[in-house]
Amino acid sequence: MAVIPRCGVALLVCLVALAACGDEGAARMAALNQLVGKPEQTLLQTMGVPTRSYETNGTKFLAYSEHRVDIIPGTPGVGLWNLGAMPPQPIERWCETTFEVANGTVRSFTLRGNACG
Repeated sequence: MAVIPRCGVALLVCLVALAACGDEGAARMAALNQLVGKPEQTLLQTMGVPTRSYETNGTKFLAYSEHRVDIIPGTPGVGLWNLGAMPPQPIERWCETTFEVANGTVRSFTLRGNACG
């Protein structure tokens, strides 16, 4: 029976997770792109109250933050000393979407974080 090294298991889990996120990222970008050019009121109706905001020289920046913790399951070890065992690993995921609003219209958005797709 082959034993996969601890780092190999973690890498495999991460690659599978990244592959699954591809469709999520494309859907997020498509939904956010629909808001560009829309009135600020539409942005607020769609996204809700922003987590934080800032205004300078007539331009507003409205930020929306998402946070979650994913758990990568552990793996059992082999043999008497549990060789190769790996405990569950919590991974903090976050994404902040910041919209630029000028003259009451959404001009653009930026994404920051490890869970933005």
